[in-house]
Amino acid sequence: MPVVRDLRVLLQLRDFRRLLAVRLLSQTADGVYQIALATYVVFSPEKQASPAAIASAMAVLLLPYSLLGPFAGVLLDRWRRRQVLLHGNLLRAVLATGTAALIVGGAPDWLFYASALSVTAVNRFVLAGFSAALPRVVGPERLVMANSLSPTAGTLAATAGGGLAFAIRLAAPEGAASDAWAVLLGATLYLCAGLFSLRIPIGLLGPDAPATRTRTRTALAATTRGLADGLRHLAERRIAAEALAVMTLMRFCYGALTVTVLMLCRYAWSGDGSEGLTLLGYAVAASGAGFFAAAVITPWAVSRLGRMGWMAVCAGVAAVLEPALGLPFEPVPMLIAAFVLGLVTQGTKIATDTVVQTSVDDVFRGRVFSLYDVLFNVAFVGAAAVASLMLPPDGRSAALIVMVAVLYAAVTVALTGFGPRRA
Repeated sequence: MPVVRDLRVLLQLRDFRRLLAVRLLSQTADGVYQIALATYVVFSPEKQASPAAIASAMAVLLLPYSLLGPFAGVLLDRWRRRQVLLHGNLLRAVLATGTAALIVGGAPDWLFYASALSVTAVNRFVLAGFSAALPRVVGPERLVMANSLSPTAGTLAATAGGGLAFAIRLAAPEGAASDAWAVLLGATLYLCAGLFSLRIPIGLLGPDAPATRTRTRTALAATTRGLADGLRHLAERRIAAEALAVMTLMRFCYGALTVTVLMLCRYAWSGDGSEGLTLLGYAVAASGAGFFAAAVITPWAVSRLGRMGWMAVCAGVAAVLEPALGLPFEPVPMLIAAFVLGLVTQGTKIATDTVVQTSVDDVFRGRVFSLYDVLFNVAFVGAAAVASLMLPPDGRSAALIVMVAVLYAAVTVALTGFGPRRA
């Protein structure tokens, strides 16, 4: 099979294997940490989570960094990317350990969210660093396949990490201690990722021209100028801007449906928190299977349909199947929908990553991927906010399902309008 052959070629590249190993460890830790936080916020018996509470938690964790993210991108283009992976993971190990201590100690919610926000903020640097570094370890002819394998493998690793957190939560006695143990496991994996990054040569991942040390005021002015340069560069690469816009809308739809599934698992499909947590685990696994399917299918689909054509197919499939499977609000159809949405969302992301990497110059790549990451966060937070206004307590909202289907259909129409011109 061509996919197996290409995977074998990629895995023969030593530097790619090392970067992938760091990513897998790091994103496994992400999965453990994020699911541990989700179960603590949503499924703790003492907390009565609502759509508004979930939206507020997402805003606290993601929105502040999103407002500052473009500035972080300029820093990412000035720092050695290997050092970002090293120090970022080590710092997250320390911060995650602090989060575990706050959970056990029953700290106020604002202090808990501040700790979680710190881990999430560092995470944005690390993930953007992985994407910006990938073209440095594979040739351009293998970039589509690398974008299929690396981010999707990372997502699957995060799913596996989430499974570990679920297992700890279900096996351990109910209470804050089980969530704290899961967070500590995440901290340990962050530490392993940081130490493993030492196997990558310090200058391999770029950028080629590291910035010299400057005063804070000078660096801030340079950051502002660099951000403006990055935005101008993106405006000159219209296909990259269009791909980012499409991915942002797809991410919004995915976020709205994520909150819907959380509420259905918590209240509509279960009589207690343990049963709902199990159903959520199934939904995460189904979505992860969709991510894996996207990694296998996307290179073949892009070779035949083009990047924009494949994105149009993904949006069109979601526009048809999402309401058909979601409107019954039953567990089995919704789990199938989770698989489909995992496939189309990840398939679109793989294509978008490749468009950005191949159409943006290396010197601007870090700040553009940071902007990409910001759009991801803002779209997800915005989706949670909209869902909090539309969802009833049990998560059954036909209006929200129809709205998401209309957005998918609009994306399909827009892509088919310019896809043939940019195949």
